[in-house]
Amino acid sequence: MSDSHHLIFSYAANMSPELIASRCSKPEFRTVARLPGHALAFFDYSKRWDGGAATFIDSPGEDLWGVVYRLSFWDAERLDSWLDVKLDGTGDYFLFPTEVMGANGTTYPVLLYRKFYHGGPQQPPSEEYLETILAGALSRGLPAAYLEKLRRITARKATFPVPQLFEHEQSLTFGTLSCDCGALKTPTTL
Repeated sequence: MSDSHHLIFSYAANMSPELIASRCSKPEFRTVARLPGHALAFFDYSKRWDGGAATFIDSPGEDLWGVVYRLSFWDAERLDSWLDVKLDGTGDYFLFPTEVMGANGTTYPVLLYRKFYHGGPQQPPSEEYLETILAGALSRGLPAAYLEKLRRITARKATFPVPQLFEHEQSLTFGTLSCDCGALKTPTTL
């Protein structure tokens, strides 16, 4: 790996080949991987998806599955903008360094995006968000048992077309989003 790239671990909507390609110029899929001792969870509210926002929690005995991408620093900065990562820690997500286990047993040092949340109970994601996560997991070949676990997550129908594309993100998009995850709309207010 050269100094101009690093590895990220995606465990939610960015597993979708179409979605990550709309946000990054050259995302390079490396492998399916897992983060032992953690589980997918949804907290707070995502304006983009009209429901709980994905993150992960400590969960001994469980595995959080996802995919490893190799991104240029330029693409990583673009993805940071999409996920509202801020250096002062006030954004929606922050970068979390860790190691994940590839499907072949190889350990990968990665960065992953962790939702900053203020506690409180988990919130159900929108059905559309969960469907996007599941479609990405299916397309990347995540284990059948994990796919079934995703299917059992309680979700609710979004009240508006999702995912939302906010005005400041228009310049961050590569081409059009062609995944089956709803029409991109620009809301009149954030």
